[in-house]
Amino acid sequence: MKWLLRIVGALVLLVGLFLGVGLTLPSQFKVERSVEINAPAARVYALVASPREWQRWSAWNQRDPAMQIEYSGPAAGVGARWAWTSASEGNGEMEFTAAVPDERVDYALRFPEFGMESKGVLRIEPAGSGVRLYWSNEGDMGGSPVNRWFGVFMDSLVGPDFEAGLANLKKAAEAG
Repeated sequence: MKWLLRIVGALVLLVGLFLGVGLTLPSQFKVERSVEINAPAARVYALVASPREWQRWSAWNQRDPAMQIEYSGPAAGVGARWAWTSASEGNGEMEFTAAVPDERVDYALRFPEFGMESKGVLRIEPAGSGVRLYWSNEGDMGGSPVNRWFGVFMDSLVGPDFEAGLANLKKAAEAG
């Protein structure tokens, strides 16, 4: 019976340690990647400013071709939005909150199931004979110590998807 009490005590201590450390972790996260694209800014902008175009290059759409997507608002630019339902990629919604042709698109991203919101930017800058596209996303994981643990690993969880998406976008933009 003593061994059972020791195991339970050790588990309580581990859970307490996990939660205690979680409370000390930062609540903010940021993920950013970039790629140089040998294509004009207008071509790159057209691929990022329209929700329908994201299906051509987004890693998430390619992992789940059966993803259910609903579009609303304008076809591109400010107010363009879409919501998706996916068995493997989760459910979410994105809305473009600002847009400057050939320069940038800002967005708000929501995952209602997790109560998580973040904001992001796709920024286009001249580089060499084409452009460099920067893609960033940042948010706040709130006060939950469990969510804060996820925030610590957000770059390693989402960063590879950004890299894959940017590689796909580069191919699409350079192909014309």
